[in-house]
Amino acid sequence: MLDGEAQIRAGLACRCPACGRGRLYAGFLKVVPQCAACGFDFRGLNTGDGPAVFIMQVAGGLTVFSALAVELSYRPPMWLHLILWLPLTAILALGLMRPAKGLMIAVQMRSRAGEARHGQG
Repeated sequence: MLDGEAQIRAGLACRCPACGRGRLYAGFLKVVPQCAACGFDFRGLNTGDGPAVFIMQVAGGLTVFSALAVELSYRPPMWLHLILWLPLTAILALGLMRPAKGLMIAVQMRSRAGEARHGQG
């Protein structure tokens, strides 16, 4: 089992947070049932919509504030805003979703491991 910081790095890299070697996803966002390298069972972990909420806030915030800054500075036509900001929002959302979900899985594993360690006392 990896330590907390290594678990976080493995989750961000979309690798198994338990061993750091196995793949975390079977598809774009479908988590594998268990790690092929160490056998860790992921079926008990559930991130829900947490990653999507954070990604919407990050991508939306970056896009809105960037669009506002460009509008106030240069006043481009609306079609240019659409060409710039819609693809940027999609790229940010899709590009950050897998690492964010991996991070949430790693944090969930880390907190559960911490509770198990402290409970054995």
